[in-house]
Amino acid sequence: MSETQQSDAPANAHEAWGEPRTRELTWYDPLQIAAQAPRMSGIEFLQRMRDGVIPPPPIAAHFGLDIDEVSEGSVTFRCTPDESGFNPIGTIHGGVLCTLLDTVCGCAMQSVLPQGKGYTSVEIKVNYLKAVRGGGGPLTAEGTVVKAGSRVGFTEATVRDATGALVATASSTLLIFDITG
Repeated sequence: MSETQQSDAPANAHEAWGEPRTRELTWYDPLQIAAQAPRMSGIEFLQRMRDGVIPPPPIAAHFGLDIDEVSEGSVTFRCTPDESGFNPIGTIHGGVLCTLLDTVCGCAMQSVLPQGKGYTSVEIKVNYLKAVRGGGGPLTAEGTVVKAGSRVGFTEATVRDATGALVATASSTLLIFDITG
């Protein structure tokens, strides 16, 4: 709060907020994970991650992301957002959905890349179609490749709630580049 702002809240207002919550995250060295990528095709890398041979990246721990399916040009992830991803009105923050969509868009592209190639997002356009309320169960996101060029790729993605209702869509442009070292 700035010096010019005044608060009407009493000094002990936080007591009415209830007990504070905490969340512990565990992840593995992301640079060691990334060092494995140039040694295999994108689909092999994702399959090994899905199968637990390669650990997931730290972002997966932050958002509870799990790979369900991987095939050439398509991936499916599952995510069960917890209350740490709520916005002030009690729905899942759009940034959580955007992160999920960006993840499946990128991993779909990775699934078609040969050994020694990587990608990064250039842009993503997200359409939020329905509020996602807390406690609604897992979200399922599917990313598919529209076109994979030699330097630029295009993907699309959807997110569905536990009832199967479509809650968000995205289209993404990705830069494809050498990751050999």
